[in-house]
Amino acid sequence: MLEKQYFIPEPEQFVAELPLTKELKKIKSERDGEIRDVLTGKSNKLLVIIGPCSAHESAPTLEYIKRLGKLHEKVKNELVIVPRIYTNKPRTKGVGYKGMFLQPDPDGEADIIRGIRSSRALHLAAICESGLTSADEMLYPENTAYVEDLLSYHAVGARSVENQLHRQVASGIDAPVGMKNPMSGNLLALINSVYAAQSPQVFKYRNYQVRSNGNPLAHAILRGGVDGQGMDVPNYDAETVLKVAQLYRESNLNNPAIIIDTNHSNSAKRHLLQMKIACEVMQDRGFNAEHKAIVKGFMIESFLEEGNQIQGEVFGKSITDPCLGWADTERLLCDIAEQL
Repeated sequence: MLEKQYFIPEPEQFVAELPLTKELKKIKSERDGEIRDVLTGKSNKLLVIIGPCSAHESAPTLEYIKRLGKLHEKVKNELVIVPRIYTNKPRTKGVGYKGMFLQPDPDGEADIIRGIRSSRALHLAAICESGLTSADEMLYPENTAYVEDLLSYHAVGARSVENQLHRQVASGIDAPVGMKNPMSGNLLALINSVYAAQSPQVFKYRNYQVRSNGNPLAHAILRGGVDGQGMDVPNYDAETVLKVAQLYRESNLNNPAIIIDTNHSNSAKRHLLQMKIACEVMQDRGFNAEHKAIVKGFMIESFLEEGNQIQGEVFGKSITDPCLGWADTERLLCDIAEQL
């Protein structure tokens, strides 16, 4: 039995409380255009979606993003940097910290109304502090409306990508949506998800029957998979990339694009391996024109301090998956930029 606790207002109320100003809307429009140009091939820059595994506190996340904004100025001719501000955290076993949207205090009880306000305030502050608009994960599709106006990139995770509502909502978002391969690593399921997101859909959303036109900027994220014995199986190699390119062609999909997730099953969550993986992918791009044309960038987990911790005692250190520290982050992004 479900026990009703309290009513959560419609998204319009929160948008009105914490709105995008005219100046911030202009920044977002320009950023959206830059990202779109990378994914459609109009720009030769690479897209880098980077930041902590989960944004568990506002202060360290904003400090990280301020540094990211300064770094972006150094590499903006080569890279389009999109901060990961993930306010939703999927859990394999369904327990543990579930993100700011649900738990604005990492050690506290669920408080969704305060979580929505905290999430919107953090995304807004990030634009003001850095000039960079951000990415978040679409973990709960109906929650997208609470932050959609602030985001320049949405990600659908490996546990969600085969869910019909995630695919349908992705088809109606006016921004790029990266669809991760499922936990199994199945590439056909991945391409089917991208196909569904790029296609017009009719579905139920927020108590309405709605129609979408399809999202031509929906694309694949390769994050590795897990085999039947629970072992991580990377899929960032050139052979897999070219196989996905073939599947794009066979499915007649728009704007074939792949983002390489350097963490998760590609690195077996050994965070320092992210640097090696990015280097290998850049080398593969240099050897093969088709590989270069379809790999549009990286998704990287990074924070102020290297690694992770069980509780949030260290400022700027992940409380979920381990991340690169700032020094390695800066070196990695500069190295990627130099190779373009």
